[in-house]
Amino acid sequence: MSTLSVREAVYYSAQLQLPDTMPGSEKRAHAERVIREMGLGDAMDTRIGGRITKGISGGQRKRVSICIEILTRPRLLFLDEPTSGLDSAASYHVMSHIARIAARERMTVVAAVHQPSGDVFELFHGLCLLAAGKTVFFGTISDATQLFTLNGFPCPPLRSPSDHFLRTINKDFDEETVEGSKANRKTAAEAIDILTSAYKSSSYWEKTDQIVEMKRVDGASFRRREQASFSTKLLVLTRRSFLNMHRDIGYYWMRLAIYMGIGVCLGTIFYQVGNSYSSIQTRCEVIMYTTALLTFMAIGGFPSFVEDIKVFRKERLSGHYGVAEFVISNTLSATPYLAVIAVAPGAMMYYLTGLTKGVDHFVYFAINLGICCLLVESMMMVIAAVVPDFLMGIIIGAGVQGVMMLNGGFFRLPNELPKPIWKYPCYYISFHKYAVQGFYKNEFMGLSFSSDQLMESNVTISGLQILKDKLQVEMGYSKWVNIAILCGMMVFYRMMFFAIVKIAEEIRPKLSGKQGCVR
Repeated sequence: MSTLSVREAVYYSAQLQLPDTMPGSEKRAHAERVIREMGLGDAMDTRIGGRITKGISGGQRKRVSICIEILTRPRLLFLDEPTSGLDSAASYHVMSHIARIAARERMTVVAAVHQPSGDVFELFHGLCLLAAGKTVFFGTISDATQLFTLNGFPCPPLRSPSDHFLRTINKDFDEETVEGSKANRKTAAEAIDILTSAYKSSSYWEKTDQIVEMKRVDGASFRRREQASFSTKLLVLTRRSFLNMHRDIGYYWMRLAIYMGIGVCLGTIFYQVGNSYSSIQTRCEVIMYTTALLTFMAIGGFPSFVEDIKVFRKERLSGHYGVAEFVISNTLSATPYLAVIAVAPGAMMYYLTGLTKGVDHFVYFAINLGICCLLVESMMMVIAAVVPDFLMGIIIGAGVQGVMMLNGGFFRLPNELPKPIWKYPCYYISFHKYAVQGFYKNEFMGLSFSSDQLMESNVTISGLQILKDKLQVEMGYSKWVNIAILCGMMVFYRMMFFAIVKIAEEIRPKLSGKQGCVR
């Protein structure tokens, strides 16, 4: 997470991965030791940074990722280009630290390294050379040098073997030739074919076949290392998410500032609407505008949420925690911020416009507004799980909400909606229906208004009549049932996110297997 410091990122991860039997002080000390092992002692209190604030460099960010992965000293560690963005000295120090830890903890490290320096290259015990989807060589570095030499591609004096190997089998610039013998120069494609054929017919290939035999031998089942309990993970994730939301100005604070500004505008434009006949329409407009705009603006935090989803996917694939912990912790950490967003601007709009007096009415107004915001965020979670690109996600989220608004029962009364599709099922799927009708019941029940003098003088219209006849509100249940339905829809969207992630985890390995067979 870009808002966390290096120390916080590694320590939170240590709390998630290390067992509850390890004291918190020991976890903190272990996290700081790992940070120093990766040469990040000076950047320990620097924020990682991202799209808003500048933080540590790209190379340091990679080392933070390595710190997080080696906290538990795993048996097998995959590193994808761990030296990218580092100079030769930093590359050597990082890889030598990893090599020492691997030797001490009996870890196997598989690293993809592009153009390693000579010192880094010598740290590797095994070498796998790949080119155009073919295995050119797999074995020790000395055997690789021998294979290249025997097949007419000797390493020139004073040249690093790693540079020589990559230069020989690099097909990106195949119009140039690579050095074979002095009398015979070959293209990279020809070199790859020669070396691949030589490797398959050599004794080195026979050593590789031993791996296939080893796979057939039965052994003890793999025991997963002990991790933190569900409750500990939930607590740590909630704290981390709360801190991230607090520091990310675009998550809630910018939205709160916009809401406060809109509250002033709305409150002054519709200042003290009164109880005249025309105030009926005015109250409806205030309610619909508040419901539509404040929930619509909830998509403003989508870019920050997409970043959270990326972190979640990486940590989920590494087995740090499950989907349930993420969904629950995100809900718990977001609720206080959404409560502030609902109460502060909501109070400004409510009392400036002069809606129905009474603390109980305002409490319902704030609860309804807060749950609507939480519901929209739940909907955006589903969109983020399907469309990870934040620009496409905002467009889709805005489109979905726009359609729901049209079917909310304000712009077109419920009985006037075309019954196929728009009323059944769209009207009943739209959360605006339940939110707006709850607001209407909260606003008009118990009020009375003077009728329009042009229609009939000295007659009052009750709020109940307005709800039934003018607004066509369903009166068979109380306003609190509307709140319950909105809560149910919010839970449904969160469960939908949970199901999508779970299904994707089941499908992805199968798709990868099929693609692997094709390759």
